[in-house]
Formats: sequence, C-alpha cells, structure tokens
Amino acid sequence: MAITTLPPLALYVHLPWCVHKCPYCDFNSFELRGAIADLEYVDALLRDLDFELPLVAGREIISIFIGGGTPSLFGGAAITRLLDGIRARLCLLGDCEITLEANPGAVEAGRFAAYRAAGVNRLSIGAQSFRGEQLKALGRVHGVDEIGNAVALAREAGFDNLNLDLMYGLPQDNLTGAIDDLEQALALAPAHLSWYQLTLEPNTAFHRQPPALPDDELITAIEKTGRELLARHGYTRYEISAYAQSGRRCQHNLNYWQFGDYLGLGAGAHGKLTRPDGTIERRARLRNPRSYQASAGQADSVSVDRVGRAEDLRLEFLMNALRLTDGVPRDLLTERTGLTLEPMRGAIATATEQGWLGGEPETLATTPAGLNALNRVLALFA
Repeated sequence: MAITTLPPLALYVHLPWCVHKCPYCDFNSFELRGAIADLEYVDALLRDLDFELPLVAGREIISIFIGGGTPSLFGGAAITRLLDGIRARLCLLGDCEITLEANPGAVEAGRFAAYRAAGVNRLSIGAQSFRGEQLKALGRVHGVDEIGNAVALAREAGFDNLNLDLMYGLPQDNLTGAIDDLEQALALAPAHLSWYQLTLEPNTAFHRQPPALPDDELITAIEKTGRELLARHGYTRYEISAYAQSGRRCQHNLNYWQFGDYLGLGAGAHGKLTRPDGTIERRARLRNPRSYQASAGQADSVSVDRVGRAEDLRLEFLMNALRLTDGVPRDLLTERTGLTLEPMRGAIATATEQGWLGGEPETLATTPAGLNALNRVLALFA
C-alpha cells in the first residue's frame, strides 16, 4: 500500500553547549569554553534550514522544540533571530507549540521575557531533583532554590505552559526522598511533568563508573506511589514518563510517538522525513559544533539513511506508538508507513493473551502491565 497523506511535520533545533556535562547525559552536548557565539551559530542553523527547504516545501510546521545542551545560555537576540528566520522560511501552524529547554542555573528575567517576545510559548525546566545532595551527585550546576526562582521568573515573563523534568531512582535514593521531590515539583504547579527513571546510558561517566542505584523493588514502590500522587493532583499519564494537566500534553513529543515527521537542525541533530513517493529517510547532522557550523548548508553536512525494510519500519512504529497509554488507531501504521499489521497478527495475539495489549478493537494500546514490560512486548515483534 502507498502513503496517501504526508505525516504532520515538526522542527527540532539543537543548541549543543552547556555549562557542565552531567555524568548521566548521553546527548550531543559540549561544555562551554568562554563566551558563546550564539548569533553565529544561529546563522549556521538558518543556512542548514535553507538547504532542507526543498524537502519540506508547502508543509506546515506543527511544533518547534529548541533543545540541547542548555538553550537558555543563548541570548534573547539569538533566539529572536532564529525564530524570525524560521517564520520567514516555513509556514507555522496558527497555534504552533514552541518549546525551549532551560536550566535553572542559566536563567534570568530579561532573557525569559525576550524568549517570550520572540514567540517561545512553552518552557521545559530541568529541575531533576529538589535535594541538594542529589543535584550534586547528578552534576547539576543549580541549587534547590534556583528551581523555584526559575519557575517564578518564567511566569513573570508570561509563560503559563511549563514543564518540569524530574528524575527518580537516583544514586542512594529512597522512597521518602523520591516522593518528596515529586511533591515539591507539584507544589510549583507546572502544566506538565516529565518524571523518569535515571538510566545508565553508554558513553557517559555514570556508565563508566556506575553509582549505586536502587533495586527493582524500590523502583516499583516509587513508581506506584508517585503515579498515585500525580493522579490525585490532576496529572494524567499519557506516555511512559509524561504527565500533563488537561490540555497540556506536549504536542512535539506526541508527534514523535505517533510516527510523525520532524526536521532536525543543529550539531548532531536527527530528522525523519517522508518523501512524496512514500520513502522514509533518516537525516543526521555532523556532531561537532565547529564542523557543523563550517559545513551547514552544504550536502556534506548531512548523512542520509533510507529506511527500507518493512519489518524495521513496523518495529520502529511500535517502539514509539506503544509508549502512549491511549495507544494509536490500528490504521495509523498504514497511514504513516504504507504497511499493514497483517504480518504481526500472531505477535499481537500473544501480547494480548499475556495481558500486555488491550483497548478498543480499532486501537493498538498497551495495558499498564504492558507499559511496565514494554521491552518484552517489543521483543515479540522483533
């Protein structure tokens, strides 16, 4: 079957610098040495976008996510130039969600106000913990008081759509401390919470020298207690680690999980684009910021990988879609890939018998047990 309608299209922009590389971080980020040449980097981003424009001509952008690194290290003038340049080149949906990540240790009132004036309408603040000893263990450059200060400054600047990133399962963690972290986050009443377990990723300092982390029994207790607390405060879990107040789900991330398209700009950024003939491409930028800036806008700055095998596409679709608590319509696979579920009927039946898949007949959705065993569910389809 052929794809008859191109998927929704989002834009991801990567700003790779940070004050300090956290020991758990596996993102393409680099410690800042000296002053940041933010305007020069933005000019490279716009050259990069000019190169990609023929691939997305006529398509509307539903969301923009400016991530890093620590994007809040960039001045208001740089973010203004970036968003003005994007709007001059692309058509943005009328209510386009525009998110910028901020570190509580790298914020100021004037900068937040400038971001808001530039068009940013959603902030994601990396709190991670409200315990000083845990922030130190995680290598964070901010203190506990700076989290509340960042939220207050954001609201004063006119932001009402705020996300807080928060971790659990930290080194030497315990149930009381993890739930206290969550309670302090809820006291700030963010519109959205990303509450996720610390994992030891390859090529990180924590992976090379692992800290002592909680066992599975404690993690289960933290998750159960925390999810009940979040529900009582009106936060709906809609993805493995995402919780939102009514109407505040992150549209950019939903597009990823529903197998939408996204254009990636910046050092190390990745993108997924569906071509008019139905071909799906993965496009990746050079990881080193200096090399990226030197080559942005040229063909050798981008590597392209065409996703050709049907089984790979089906599995990748499921790896995203089954993260959602509501699941997706079963015909979305065909809509987004041109493929059918037919070769997966046996695996679907097995997962359903195990109590891992449920929902309405026309929906492909994991049960709570399936979410907790998602790797085992996906293994059935591999």
